Amino acid sequence: MRIVTLTVPPQEVITHDNVTIKVTAVVYFYVTDPIAAVVNVVNFNQATTQIGQTTLRNVLGQSELDELLAQRNKINRDLQVIIDEQTEHWGVKVTAVEIKDVELPASMQRAMAKQAEAEREKRAKVIHAQGELLASTQLAQAAAVIGSQPAALQLRYLQTLTEIAVEKNSIIIFPLPLDLVEPMMQRQVGAAVHEPLNGSRINEPAAMAR
Repeated sequence: MRIVTLTVPPQEVITHDNVTIKVTAVVYFYVTDPIAAVVNVVNFNQATTQIGQTTLRNVLGQSELDELLAQRNKINRDLQVIIDEQTEHWGVKVTAVEIKDVELPASMQRAMAKQAEAEREKRAKVIHAQGELLASTQLAQAAAVIGSQPAALQLRYLQTLTEIAVEKNSIIIFPLPLDLVEPMMQRQVGAAVHEPLNGSRINEPAAMAR
């Protein structure tokens, strides 16, 4: 009447999503009624083994691979309930059923590895995009604050020059304010418009008279 540990031999099962796997399980049971265990069944150990194998194939055949890997506790409970219902009138009580090992084909292992890698890349891209969005929002707020205070912009300019000087570079680039450079660019563009290709200026009144 002690608890018996029964190892279910490896079973090749085709899951609901047509994946062939090899599964081994362990059944824990004990005899509650010795007379029924002797009278109602010829060999209760062998009978429990057979019902365990059959139930294992049936239950896993109705489950998908992802469900088997992620919800193993639920499948174990379903197996225990079904096997215990079959062995109850034998005087045998099944206390637990545990799926011990799930062997996947090599091709399925490679496919799952690719899927996991793609999932990690997707999460990395999403996190990077969220970081860019947060950074752009902070930069827009900083630009609004600095733009409202001309002194803050000048201090930022001097801070940038100080950071460049620390590196002891042989070449230092001084950024110029746009409002200082823009008038010179406009004059240069205006001069290029009135200057012909040969480099001489056009006598506009004479050209209009002709």
